[in-house]
Order: sequence, then C-alpha cells, then structure tokens
Amino acid sequence: MIVKTLNDVIGTEADVEARTWRSRRLLLARDGVGFSLHDTVLYAGTSTSMWYANHVEAVYCIDGRGELVDDETGERFAIEPGTLYVLDGHEHHTLHAHTDVRTVCVFNPPVTGREVHDENGAYPLLVEEDA
Repeated sequence: MIVKTLNDVIGTEADVEARTWRSRRLLLARDGVGFSLHDTVLYAGTSTSMWYANHVEAVYCIDGRGELVDDETGERFAIEPGTLYVLDGHEHHTLHAHTDVRTVCVFNPPVTGREVHDENGAYPLLVEEDA
C-alpha cells in the first residue's frame, strides 16, 4: 500500500516547475504501479504546447478555466472543472490557461520524474533502470 499527501511531495525532486506549469508527481515509475500520477497547475495567462509521442496522458481538470487546442486538427475544447481529456492518439496540443488550471494527470507508461519537454514538446521514453 502506498499513502502520500501532496505535502509529502512539495519541495522534493518530484515537485517540478517550468515556465508555464508546476507538476507535483505523486506516483512515478519507481512506485511500480504501472502509471504515474501528477497534480499539475498550468499558470494563468500562459500557453503550453505539448506532444507526448511516447506516452498516453489522461488529464482531469479540478479547478480553473482554459482551452485545449488540437494542433493537428484545429479543434478547440473548453477546459473547466469536471472536464477529462485523453491524448490516446499522441496528439500535438496546446493548453491555453485563462486562469490557473489545476489538473490531475495520469501517464502510461509511467514517467520517472526526470523527463523534461524536448524541443517538440515531448517527453523522452525513460525507464527506471536508466536512473
């Protein structure tokens, strides 16, 4: 059994911050559960372009408002509390945060916590043995 609180993660190496977002990574590959789980805040007034070429990501909005754009089709989706989106086709996408947008994100395969977005907005596929 694994029991953690958000406060257990804040200020550790699993608390990762970039220019447009902050991700508190509650479960990582080393936890051995087959997925990773993140509490992520995208900052108000920012736009973040991403592409998870090596992962499927599910994102559930729990606070804030924004807009998701499928960069491949141009489709736009309102993001607000209660909205779920899943990048099951490895879509290039941009999230425009109108307010701070707080989400719960699940990655499969799980991330190790060392990944950073590359020049394409993608995470490399790292495994825990690479540590």
